[in-house]
Amino acid sequence: MRHSAAAHSLPNPATPGVARTDWQTLRKLLPYLWQYRWRVGLALGFLLLAKVANVGVPVLLKHLVDALDLKPGDLRAVLVVPVGLLLAYAGLRLSTSLFTELRELVFAKVSFGASKQIALEVFGHLHALSLRFHLERQTGGMSRDIERGTRALQSLVSYSLYTIMPTLVEVTLVLGFLGIRFDMGYVWITLVALSIYITFTVTVTEWRSRFRREMNEADSKAHSRAIDALLNYETVKYFNNEAFEARRYDEGLEAYRQAQVKSQSTLSMLNTGQQLIIALSLVAMLWRATQGVVEGRLTLGDLVMINAFLIQLYIPLNFLGVLYREVKQSLTDLDRMFVLLEREREVADAPDAPDLVVREGMVCFENVSFAYDPSRPILHAVSFEIPAGKTVAVVGASGAGKSTLARLLYRFYDVTGGRITIDGQDIRRVTQASLRRAIGIVPQDTVLFNDTVGYNIGYGRTGASTAEVEAAARAAHIHDFIAGTPKGYATMVGERGLKLSGGEKQRVAIARTLLKNPPVLIFDEATSALDSANERAIQAELKSAAQGKTALVIAHRLSTVADAHEIVVLDGGRVAERGSHAVLLALGGRYAEMWRLQQSAEGEVLPG
Repeated sequence: MRHSAAAHSLPNPATPGVARTDWQTLRKLLPYLWQYRWRVGLALGFLLLAKVANVGVPVLLKHLVDALDLKPGDLRAVLVVPVGLLLAYAGLRLSTSLFTELRELVFAKVSFGASKQIALEVFGHLHALSLRFHLERQTGGMSRDIERGTRALQSLVSYSLYTIMPTLVEVTLVLGFLGIRFDMGYVWITLVALSIYITFTVTVTEWRSRFRREMNEADSKAHSRAIDALLNYETVKYFNNEAFEARRYDEGLEAYRQAQVKSQSTLSMLNTGQQLIIALSLVAMLWRATQGVVEGRLTLGDLVMINAFLIQLYIPLNFLGVLYREVKQSLTDLDRMFVLLEREREVADAPDAPDLVVREGMVCFENVSFAYDPSRPILHAVSFEIPAGKTVAVVGASGAGKSTLARLLYRFYDVTGGRITIDGQDIRRVTQASLRRAIGIVPQDTVLFNDTVGYNIGYGRTGASTAEVEAAARAAHIHDFIAGTPKGYATMVGERGLKLSGGEKQRVAIARTLLKNPPVLIFDEATSALDSANERAIQAELKSAAQGKTALVIAHRLSTVADAHEIVVLDGGRVAERGSHAVLLALGGRYAEMWRLQQSAEGEVLPG
């Protein structure tokens, strides 16, 4: 049963199983930033200097305005005082920009480095997850989650250091100055306005967040449908379903559009409310300052300074709604990526597991039982051994559990009962990396990377020389075909190798495995998808590849395994018969019946 794993229901890998608060997500992020703590500290220092210079601008502007209130004939003051203040004003403006740029320059390595580290860690972790996870994943949606999560980290760090932190520092400096220089009335007006503004923004944005979530879900769903249809391009064409796939994609895009409209409508409401609060607070502050000037308590320069302070404060606050929404969305996107990172490995190495040591290469299946789903067992106490250097074939009807044996030997899953050993070592007690180094496979459906023929053969042993790759291709009898193409080994094979025929892909798979040169080989119905001529040609190459190696051959056509050392017949996940081809035919049981039916079917095929 080749895809029984899909029947086992698990949560969507991109969907959080347990809700996590924003603070918990931030705590998950901190270790990635801690390694750059000196850069963060230096960036915060430049931030403080930039804001001190920025707050100094309105103060200098006040003195400049007051200095222009001159008595007639005071030529020296006209020439010296304003010019000096103007130069100081320009210097403060330049200092603000300089310290801001230095902060961004110092901090760039933090945001980009942390996002790179998390993305790489997620990528590695996804490869460490079991086959069950990858059979159930939605590639388009998952890639979207990783992409958004990586971008979210940069956005979150950028917003925090470039907008939220500077605004908090500036508000503190301005309110402190106003409270000390004038009176606490300005402070209270600003604090009340800020409280109302922040409360309104957070409340409405929290309410709006569900529309953003709907947008993300609709976007991921539409993207997954598009990727799925493109990956299955030939199937779409076979069944003339281009219009059907377009309708499915359109449904996803329409759901995304509706969520976008809702999000934009509520955003307009949020922005209008924010502007009203800002406008009322500005009027209250300027009214108080104007009254001070009229009563003689404040100078005209004081009024200009207060106005400049208010502009500096409320411009960043104007973006608080957008900022809060983006921070919330960044945290959500980041959390989805952390959920992927926290997905438990179904198959993990035992603590301090040693590497597999292959001396002879004998493989034993000892009372192996397995079920993808506990309610549907696949294998029942299966026992047989593959002597070192020999070939053992496993045959049986579809769904008998043949390919499951290969997956268990590769340790894509762990057995639920019994054990599998190589040279007496339980494969659950050794490292997966060393186990998989010792095994090579030629699968029924060879999937190639969208790269060159040379790259795909060389994938069997990365770092192999060109001569070694060509030698493997010659051994697989595909070198002449490759050399005959215009670009030779630089020929692109297309997505999933679709530019090559079935026989060519199988030969690439054989060459790749020969280059790996492992002591144990698996041929998982490696010729069942080929025509008779290609099957006979490749069968000879498979026998040559298995020479002197321990080989497990999973086959549907019995004629391809007639000369195996032993043939194991599986029926309903149990060993029904075992023995050589001649012995099994003499038994007159299940194998003999299968042989008779296949021979009869082949005899009925008419030429031409």
